[in-house]
This record gives sequence, structure tokens and C-alpha cells, in this order.
Amino acid sequence: KNSSSGGSNSGNKVQQQSVTCERKRPFQIIPDITKGKENVKISLVDEIGNQDLPKFTYLRNNVVYQEAYVHISLARIADEHCCSSCLGDCLSFPIPCACAQETGGEFAYTPEGQLREEFLRTCISMKKAPQKHHLVFCQDCPIERCKNERKPEKCKGHLVRKFIKECWEKCGCDKQCGNRVVQRGIASKLQVFSTCEGKGWGLKTLQDLPQGTFVCEYVGEIVTNTELYERNMKSSGRERHTYPVTLDADWGSEIVLKDEEALCLDATSFGNVARFINHRCFDACLIDIPVEVETPDRHYYHLALFTTRDVRANEELTWDYGIDFDDHGHPIKAFRCICGSPFCRDAKRKG
Repeated sequence: KNSSSGGSNSGNKVQQQSVTCERKRPFQIIPDITKGKENVKISLVDEIGNQDLPKFTYLRNNVVYQEAYVHISLARIADEHCCSSCLGDCLSFPIPCACAQETGGEFAYTPEGQLREEFLRTCISMKKAPQKHHLVFCQDCPIERCKNERKPEKCKGHLVRKFIKECWEKCGCDKQCGNRVVQRGIASKLQVFSTCEGKGWGLKTLQDLPQGTFVCEYVGEIVTNTELYERNMKSSGRERHTYPVTLDADWGSEIVLKDEEALCLDATSFGNVARFINHRCFDACLIDIPVEVETPDRHYYHLALFTTRDVRANEELTWDYGIDFDDHGHPIKAFRCICGSPFCRDAKRKG
């Protein structure tokens, strides 16, 4: 059954997908797919009975596969880029600390732990209409380079994303500081379930989630763009894969990006609960936002998923992967979209 909902931040009305199936008796149940690695248990329930159990290793944090360069060091964080003199909760002071510089001198979070509405609204606008925002173009684009190293095509552009910078180990505030949200991990009650629409596994919330709530981070193997391209080339096309993420939010800031610095996240074999979140074009209820925690450069960052609107209990959580269904040469191959959104970008292929 579908329950009606209010409008999203863009003013477009969307339908909340209340997740119920004809079969009421669970066929398969796993009490906690995280095996105790998260703060909360996340169950898996198959009420339809026609899904193979997912085969993957659960990770709470991203892990380097092989060649990716991720350098975490306190020495690399300059004193002016952290709040070493802060005490307690940074959000309780009238003047924002140094960590708020990334978000224009104001924190991205409210004292309640949600994203500030203005910050969220800007992120949603950038996601839905990237052509209206600032794009940067690599002189030597890693995506084009891996497709044709000898004669790479010109960069098609990368959106300059808004970042959140959270306080970390070098900061003087305590662990419960309001500017430490993503690093504390999952706090909401979630469940992996078998969808009724042929989309395989999905993720739903078991509790109401206010707008701007952090749901989970996208976690997987940290691979280079070349490693991901090679994995895709070796794939037979018959395996079911999760859709990988390119960490390209700051690619255009450097003239040449080394291969080990052009990073992606692949949650196919190693990942967290985010690997089960299905794609939905344009009006998804989650949005991905880059979060800087332990590294000052932006080759590597955390990709956090927040609610774009109020989400009701038992509603499926969806996320717009940002797929260009017309870019047939992209190393990350698009799939045939069955998201059900009235704004589906894959409508031409269906026609």
C-alpha cells in the first residue's frame, strides 16, 4: 500500500512507499546482518521467499582494497583546521569553531542532530539540478583516462559539492559534540527486506525519521578508478552487483590526479547496510553528502546519507545514484531502471 505524503523540499509531491507484501509470514529472518558491528541491530526479513540471501562481508568502516591512497595522520591536520581549544559541545557556543569554516562559518547540524534546513535545501538543489551549479573540469580526467589511456576524451565535468566537516581526534570537544554525527554511526532502526516490485533487496526504516536525519554512511572497499574499471571489465554481466560510488567531489581542484588518488567505493563483496538501498530518480527520500572527518584533503571522504524530508516508519529508503542513463561509455554501467518515480530518467529506454 502507498500512503500519501507532503511535498519534498523542491515543492514536488512524492509518494511515500509504505513497504507491505501479500505474504505476511516471514520466510527467512536474520536477526542482525551486521553481526554486532553497528550500534543497533539490523534485521533481514524475506516475506516473499524468492530471494537468495546476500553474500557479502559486513563492514562498519571503509577499507582500502589495494592501490588506493588514504593517508590518515594527525600531523596533516593543521591547527587552524581543527578546534583544539574547544571544550564540551561546539554547537553550544555562540561563535562557531574552526571546523564550521567548511560550511560558511555555520555548522551543518542543528542541536537536535539533523541537518540545518538551509544547508539541506542547497544540497538537494545541487543534486536535482547540477547544471545550475558550479562544475569543474579535469585537465586529465581519471574516468576518461581509464577508458582510453592513450587518447582520453575531455572531462565531462564534476559537480563542486558542499562538504560537512566534523570535529575529530585533534579537536578539544568531547565525543558527544553536536558536530560529530556521521562518525558515531547508525542510530536508527532499519531493516533489510525483499521488495515486491522486482528490485531485489531493499532497506526500510522501522521508525519515523525527521527531515535531515543521518541514516547511514555508504561503506565499501576503497578502490582506485582503474581498479573499479578492471572489475567491471571482468564482470560477466550475470552477477548482481551493488552500484559503486565515485568520490569525485573535489577532482577538479587539481591539474592532474594520480590514479591512486582517484577513488571509488565498491560495496559488492564488502560493505554495510547502504548496499541494499535502491535507486529512485529525482524524488528519493535520501541524499548523499560528502563528510570530511579524518583527512584534510578531499581525495577520500565519507559519503553520508540523510533524509530529504520526513520519512514514516515502514517506508522504503531510496537514494538517487545520480546515474546518466544516456552515458553509455561510462565505466560504471547503468542498469534498467524500475524505480517507479514519475520523474524517472530512464523513460526513453523503456519507450
